Amino acid sequence: MNASRRWLEALLRRPLRSDDLSARLAMLGAPVDIVEPVGADLSAFVVGLVTEARPHPNADKLRVTTVDDGSGTLWNVVCGAPNVVAGGRYPFARIGTVMPGGMVIEKRKLRGEPSEGMLCSARELGLGDDHDGLLALDTDAAPGTALLDVLDAGDERLVIDVTPNRGDLLGHVGIARELGASLGVQFRLPEIPGETGVEVAGPARYGDEAPVGGVRLAIEDRAGCRRFLAATIRGLRVGPSPAWLRNRMVAVGSRSINNVVDATNYIMHELNQPMHAYDVSQLHGPTIVARAARSGEFVVTLDGVRREMPEGALVIADADRVIGVAGVMGGRDTEVRESTTDILLECAWFDPVRVRRSRRALGLATDASHRFERGTDRWGAVDALRRCIRLVLAVAGGALDGGAVDCFPEPGHPARIFLRPTRVAQMLGVSLSIDAIEKCLLAIGATVVAKPGDDRIAVGVPGWRSDLVSEIDLVEEVARIHGYDRLPAELRPFRPGLRDDDASWSAADRLRTALTACGLSEVVTMPMVGGGSGGLRIVNLVSADHAELRQQLLPSLVREVEANWSRRTADVRLFEVGTAFSGAEAVPSEAMHVAFVVTGARAPHHWTDGGKGRDWDRWDAIAIFEDLVALAHPDAKVQVDGSRWIAIAGEDGTVGSCGPCDADAPPWAAPLFGGEVRVVPAVAAVGPFVPLPVFPPVVRDITVGIGVGHPVAALLDLLGSRGRRDALETVAVVDEYRGHGVPAGRRNVTLRLVFRAADRTLTDAEVERTMQRLRGALERERDITVHPT
Repeated sequence: MNASRRWLEALLRRPLRSDDLSARLAMLGAPVDIVEPVGADLSAFVVGLVTEARPHPNADKLRVTTVDDGSGTLWNVVCGAPNVVAGGRYPFARIGTVMPGGMVIEKRKLRGEPSEGMLCSARELGLGDDHDGLLALDTDAAPGTALLDVLDAGDERLVIDVTPNRGDLLGHVGIARELGASLGVQFRLPEIPGETGVEVAGPARYGDEAPVGGVRLAIEDRAGCRRFLAATIRGLRVGPSPAWLRNRMVAVGSRSINNVVDATNYIMHELNQPMHAYDVSQLHGPTIVARAARSGEFVVTLDGVRREMPEGALVIADADRVIGVAGVMGGRDTEVRESTTDILLECAWFDPVRVRRSRRALGLATDASHRFERGTDRWGAVDALRRCIRLVLAVAGGALDGGAVDCFPEPGHPARIFLRPTRVAQMLGVSLSIDAIEKCLLAIGATVVAKPGDDRIAVGVPGWRSDLVSEIDLVEEVARIHGYDRLPAELRPFRPGLRDDDASWSAADRLRTALTACGLSEVVTMPMVGGGSGGLRIVNLVSADHAELRQQLLPSLVREVEANWSRRTADVRLFEVGTAFSGAEAVPSEAMHVAFVVTGARAPHHWTDGGKGRDWDRWDAIAIFEDLVALAHPDAKVQVDGSRWIAIAGEDGTVGSCGPCDADAPPWAAPLFGGEVRVVPAVAAVGPFVPLPVFPPVVRDITVGIGVGHPVAALLDLLGSRGRRDALETVAVVDEYRGHGVPAGRRNVTLRLVFRAADRTLTDAEVERTMQRLRGALERERDITVHPT
């Protein structure tokens, strides 16, 4: 959106700075991408007073003038404009002035007469297309006055980044409304220069069809056109726009065409309501109707291109033909030209989806389609039409033929939403009074009615804010207008609703936290795998490489490891929390699984370790696996099954396994270990809070001899059950030895016991008494030998 700073100043009735505007709009959610000076290349031009104008002695179409530029010197200037007269004031370029097109004004002879400067037209200054005569200045300013001061053309163009849901910001009034809310002032539409004071009454309301100044106005496609307004103006004169209107068009980057077309474009840029003017003499019927295109219809649009209409596209037609693509571009046959004296002004609300379809099918994007696609104000169209009528009468003359009409077959009202102040406080983290909330909502144009008994506010959504559809949208508006910078920055306990989190989501979140704490990286692989794995075959295949639903996550992780190996990446630590499928039914059952793989160095190599960093081994994998089982399936027990460890949970049977993984490994690769566990959603319950210990621990090691087939987990359970009442905090394996000095079929396992009391520091005597009881409990167990320490 291109916005004019001076236009915004006229709406807000106060001077504005572009840097302040940029900062405020950014905080309101419409950042300014760039600020461009407008009219800066006219700073060298001044007002020139023609004191004498006489015919050129050697050319019939040229005149020799004497120009006073306020410098005290009168300049001889040759001019070819037919409208130059003595006593007139015109833009003057002195010798050395650089024209907008890059030409430098020099002293030269034209047909034998010296020319010491240049009197300029609007086109030569880049202020319009009029090149038939000089730009006459309606001013009493003294010769030599800066042209920018007279034309009021110096401006700044703000290129604003408008999001698709904020179509109201595609008009200056919408931007002024936002800035007014930030500045604490009310905007007001500026007076129209040269307005005659003719009062324009509101349009008469009709259904699908209405007469307007001798023209039939009708809606045949209600879904595409829900409101159609029009007025006929006769006896006007089409010509160049006045300077103030040209300046407005130039400021927003539009080309000045003529006073009537510029008037409709002015309303579009001011009120975000595209308008169109038709030459009444070129309308067949005369009729204007909004309908769907029929097969084989076409139109020559204003750009001179013959376009075939997609069947069903929304069009504007007269009695015999299509004369415009609704909401996109009008047709050449009915355009306003210099000979036009009678026009029909059209103002409508077109369905955004239909406009977008037409625009995309035709490959034609315009300022009008850009606005209609984002939604215009259906309830503000009346005010837009009345202002456009007043503007056309002021700049082109003429008279309104009868009154304006409004075809509105299905009247309605903007939405009403209820807002709870408690919801505002919950979402924003700050409690605002009802008065403060109402002030924010009134600033965006909403109507509010407080209902204290219900602890809520009834909010009437303004017609130009079609993006406001629910309570949370109003909360966002309160936050914007109140100011994001005024909201508290600290994190607070918060929950957006009363419903608990999904159990599976909470379980997955805890598993991710645990595995990332171990240094593993999460990956997400496709749930569809290649055929031949015995999985569930997919009927509508995406490709042969994705022919089945996976039954396990681990094979996919192994393939990721192989992909890393192929790129000579030796150290890989990956995990995935995802869905696996089972069952032969039409709709297979799904279950959440967690899987991991590790290979290579346990920690990044560093020069201080002398290249002796340790690789992941099976014990590391088992430690991760046991932690996963405790989190994912707390009822399961881990036990040895040959070369692997498995987790068994009562009636569920085997719910996980861990061990070496088969893979296509290069010779230099380290062993690969991995594990996978089926997740039980019930583990989502949050564990009790345990405060950090205050008193120091007491650590004791004990070495026991057990058979190779005796599970260490049984030792840990035994010590844990017997020592819990004696402040035993943890028991862990720290070493295992098999070999010389240990009988065949036996192994020595060293366990580390950590004691800690919650209310005091334990004494050595207390710990030693507990150790004696635990040694006795172990010695009474069959096949366990306690070695002296």
